[in-house]
Amino acid sequence: MLMFGYPIETIYLFGLIIAGSLTLLFVFFGDAVEGITGGIPFLSPTLVLAFMTFFFACGYILEMTALFSAFLSVFISIFSSAILVTLLHIFVLVPLSSAEESLSYHESELKGRVGHVITSIPVNGFGEVLLSSSVGSISKIAASFDNTPIPSGTKILVIESKNSVVSVTSYQPFEESLKGDTL
Repeated sequence: MLMFGYPIETIYLFGLIIAGSLTLLFVFFGDAVEGITGGIPFLSPTLVLAFMTFFFACGYILEMTALFSAFLSVFISIFSSAILVTLLHIFVLVPLSSAEESLSYHESELKGRVGHVITSIPVNGFGEVLLSSSVGSISKIAASFDNTPIPSGTKILVIESKNSVVSVTSYQPFEESLKGDTL
């Protein structure tokens, strides 16, 4: 079948190449495009480009195999593209959009963390501590909770956190404290 003077397979192939190229450009410049569209759900460039790519790919495959007439191939391509885009949206895009992508923390989460002093904490003064976790390390300004000096390299325990300053005390794990005691 000819359309615009070209075989329908050629149109599907060119459409697939153009949709694939636009998808590749969207991967690189997607944030700018989504900023322009304002995040309108039914105009999501991700879904529109995915629909176009699936449509042209399915149409090309159906025309090359010549199993159906051209009109039936178009309807099958539209239907299968709609199903694939819906599955993509439900099982990939929605979970990705709700995934935790921030490594930020709340000050209340620092309470009870163990770390090391990297800048000595003087009496009634401030030093710096390094708090490590599974996702990274946090350097915080620290003050002694019980107003005693804490030298650099000492293991500490965060007692409280207020106004971006953690109050700490020297930390000795429970097993180590039992070693010095006689039962």
